[in-house]
Amino acid sequence: MLKRSFQFASILVLALALGACASKKAADDKGTTDKSEVPAIENTPMNFDPAGSDSGKINGLETIYFGYDKSNLDSATKKILASNAQWLKTNAKVNLQIEGHCDNRGSIEYNLSLGERRANSVKSYMVSLGIPAARLSVISYGKEKPLVQGDSDSAYAKNRRANFVPLAQ
Repeated sequence: MLKRSFQFASILVLALALGACASKKAADDKGTTDKSEVPAIENTPMNFDPAGSDSGKINGLETIYFGYDKSNLDSATKKILASNAQWLKTNAKVNLQIEGHCDNRGSIEYNLSLGERRANSVKSYMVSLGIPAARLSVISYGKEKPLVQGDSDSAYAKNRRANFVPLAQ
């Protein structure tokens, strides 16, 4: 008797669950045409190269480079960042993602940390120039997205960088 009651209860629960799924699906499949229920999506295409400043095609936005195992900013780099900050002030509806990169020496973990320190030092300096922190995001790719392949000093130098990718607000 107990076994039969358990089977009946199990079948009842399964039937209720399937019934609930079927009625939810039927309600979702009605295909409403009321546009007020659909959220507006910004469909204005960005006119920037997705590679950002690494592409060299965004006039006024320039990639900066770092010394080996360094995240500090020298005076030449600060001048470039001042120009990038001016570009950002001129393009008020654009946010920037600052991407920190490293050469291929060192561990994955170390380079991710170094790339983050690089990106954060750039962000801090740009904030000191009057750019709101909310308009700047940082990400580290470590050694995972090299600009140049190879194991030469020249390739290493080009991969130790912070580049800037414009994002819509």
